[in-house]
Amino acid sequence: MLRFWFAVPLWQRVVAALVLGVITGLLWGPEAESIKWIGDFFIKSIKMLVVPLIFVSIVGGIASIGDLRKLGAVGWRAMVLFVVTSQIAVWLGLALGTIFTPGVGLDTSAIAAGATPEPVATSAVDMILSMVPESPVKVMADAQVLPLIVFALLIGIGIVMAKEEGQPLVRVFDSGSIVMQKVTMIVMELTPFGVFSLMAWVAGTLGQDALVALAKLVVLNYLGCLLIIGVMYASIIKFLARLPVRHFFRGIIDAMAVAFSTASSNATLPVTLRCAERNLGVSRPTASFVVSLGATINMDGTAMYLGLATLFGAQIFGIHLGFSDYILISVLATLGSVGAAGIPGAGLIMMALVFGAVGVPLETIAFVAGVDRIMDMMRTATNVTGDSAVTTAVAVMTNEIDRAKMISADDV
Repeated sequence: MLRFWFAVPLWQRVVAALVLGVITGLLWGPEAESIKWIGDFFIKSIKMLVVPLIFVSIVGGIASIGDLRKLGAVGWRAMVLFVVTSQIAVWLGLALGTIFTPGVGLDTSAIAAGATPEPVATSAVDMILSMVPESPVKVMADAQVLPLIVFALLIGIGIVMAKEEGQPLVRVFDSGSIVMQKVTMIVMELTPFGVFSLMAWVAGTLGQDALVALAKLVVLNYLGCLLIIGVMYASIIKFLARLPVRHFFRGIIDAMAVAFSTASSNATLPVTLRCAERNLGVSRPTASFVVSLGATINMDGTAMYLGLATLFGAQIFGIHLGFSDYILISVLATLGSVGAAGIPGAGLIMMALVFGAVGVPLETIAFVAGVDRIMDMMRTATNVTGDSAVTTAVAVMTNEIDRAKMISADDV
């Protein structure tokens, strides 16, 4: 029995749990709340991972870049493009959530969302001061995300500046990042049980209205990703790289297909590299560096979704978010997407990060976990397309691309 359970892919088990949970909830009614504790256990497991995963991932990612001064023209151009596109993506998610309000109109008065802190008006000065951790240990213990990220960035930069003396720590954090990815995968095995119990509770308490709201979120997720791919990335290729958009998309179609089917940037990395070198004509050194860097820190689809999902949760539970909260979401969604491991389901961990910072109940995860795989497939395809677009643009700017090779690969 156990062998059969693990023989079925996790995403299929999660979808099956979603369907069974909805059916159970609709048949059982409000009494389905008696199994909600299983979902609470799942949510607490996710919260457990946020601090260590974010810390080791960000420190390891920064430290693995190496000597920042040696990155030269390729490095800073890639970093600027990754940051700019991530910011555009998260604000697009916020715009879609604000305009279409997928969570508005759902009566959640029957749901006790748990202890949720009331939003506090925060000035720009207070936000800046809150970024500096007075005690890194206290920050970790209290799961204060923004100062934790700042501290992790400083540690990563310090390791890079230490050069040879910092190499032992590079190996430590690389190993720590791998270990935390494995732990994340273990916790993800709890997802079917958590989704079943939470969806039974939600469907039993709220009925079909919850399913309508969920369908709106899925549609907006795909719409946002298609806008990022069809407008932002196409514009980068056409106006910044000055290359035919049709040739670009034909060159990376294999990588997009693998990303969509696996929902894993890491699993798609070899295919993305091959497409960049063989089909787009990018030089091997540039492709290896920028694509690998992008697979680590460029998660535009995830950033867009974190902004959208945060507003979805706020609308469901009637949490008012001001403009300062939007700014905080944009910062955390961008930095959180950097720390998102390139494995299926890691976006759920990042949700706990962003939700907790702006006071959105973590019960929101109950609404999205069941269909997260469906949305994650499109987000991953978006992330991989962004890696390829930025790699191509940087290669053009640094004269590290063979245009003739790109055209000939397209005609084959």
